[in-house]
Amino acid sequence: MYIAVTIVHVVVTLGLILIVLLQSGKGADIGAAFGGGSSQTVFGGRGAATFLSKLTSVLAILFMLTSLGLTILASQRGGSTVVGEETSRSTQSAPRDAGAPAPATPGPTGQAPAAPTAPAR
Repeated sequence: MYIAVTIVHVVVTLGLILIVLLQSGKGADIGAAFGGGSSQTVFGGRGAATFLSKLTSVLAILFMLTSLGLTILASQRGGSTVVGEETSRSTQSAPRDAGAPAPATPGPTGQAPAAPTAPAR
């Protein structure tokens, strides 16, 4: 199901890109830039919605629905991510083995050895 929705999503995305690139912009007509006579019409300077603009709306709605569907399906899949594994490893403490040797003890003075210092210049 996830793969099928992904394929539909990719097809809708490519169709939406193609349809948007095929359309001309609102200000494509030089007369519209200077307030041509067509700006006083009922539907504005562009006229009624064309087939391409209606198809753009349909594809945009399908794009949103498939995006939402993919999000829901991905959350139900329960797959793990690298980030999820990394946080679970850092929050868990390693179990101690009963037969493992004890950690190193401090030196004879009872203090841990000092870190080496850099020579002064």
